[in-house]
Amino acid sequence: MFRGRRLRRNQTIRSLVQETKLSVDDLIYPIFVIEGENIKQEIKSLPNNYQYSLDRLPEVVQEMQEVGLKACILFGIVDDKDEHGTKAYCGHGIVQEAIRKIKSIDPNMYVIGDVCMCEYTSHGHCGILDENDDVDNDKTLIALNKIALSYAQAGVDMIAPSDMMDMRVASIRKYLDEYGYYNLPIMSYSIKYASNFYGPFREAANSAPSFGNRKSYQMDYHNKKEALREMEADVEEGADIIMVKPAMSYLDVINTISTKTDLPICAYQVSGEYNMLYEAVKNKAMNEEVIYESLIGIKRAGADLIITYFALDIARKMKESYEA
Repeated sequence: MFRGRRLRRNQTIRSLVQETKLSVDDLIYPIFVIEGENIKQEIKSLPNNYQYSLDRLPEVVQEMQEVGLKACILFGIVDDKDEHGTKAYCGHGIVQEAIRKIKSIDPNMYVIGDVCMCEYTSHGHCGILDENDDVDNDKTLIALNKIALSYAQAGVDMIAPSDMMDMRVASIRKYLDEYGYYNLPIMSYSIKYASNFYGPFREAANSAPSFGNRKSYQMDYHNKKEALREMEADVEEGADIIMVKPAMSYLDVINTISTKTDLPICAYQVSGEYNMLYEAVKNKAMNEEVIYESLIGIKRAGADLIITYFALDIARKMKESYEA
């Protein structure tokens, strides 16, 4: 007769038989970098997250060091935008300089560069528009190559294309290899849905499209088999890590992908997911442990890495728990 409670009687035995573990090493912290000086500005729709000017980056790096966080992903915010998003691949652009700044503070901090154009184009779309105001896939690839190379030259540790153009992993991989960056890994936003959970991010990065939407290049959230095709294409093109975005409403997709590839899987707990949990805890609708539970759910589904705006808070609580 099965008595499952035998292995639940106290915290010690529960910890010993715990199937899913969350470590600070699993977490990646998003950082928004803005032009200007002496700026640490809270993002209204992402409470406890900030836009930092370059000179204030030492503060967030120190916070990460104190709690043991070892990896971040960078997003740039600029004032001067144009139709072709040329500031995205400027050698001394905001993200390029942020890479150099963080590496000068902590050479061991693992810096990931998000490769997209929506923060830099005047129209807010993720690529170069054609005469019909549609995103031109192949012209956009040329710009993405330039962004990736500029990050590589600045000293980035990993490239993370999030644009959802077809064939961009192969294009970036070939371009980087041509310039000798054979060992620079690519974490592809392989499965990025056209989700309603991105709202707060678009405020944080000032990247909302000025017209239309992104449904012609981001995935339809009704589809799951399509995710497998996107994953298989990126694996063939040379991706080193596969990402699923968003996370919490797509645990089934994360789980399916985890059974179909041996590559590491990253899940992005996006801004809307963060905001819902934050407000629920703030308003005492749920205990704050629900945040940790949400991350365990993502890991249990099959994710190896998690990008989350809760990274600092969770890492701090893990450290406090360990030291107690």
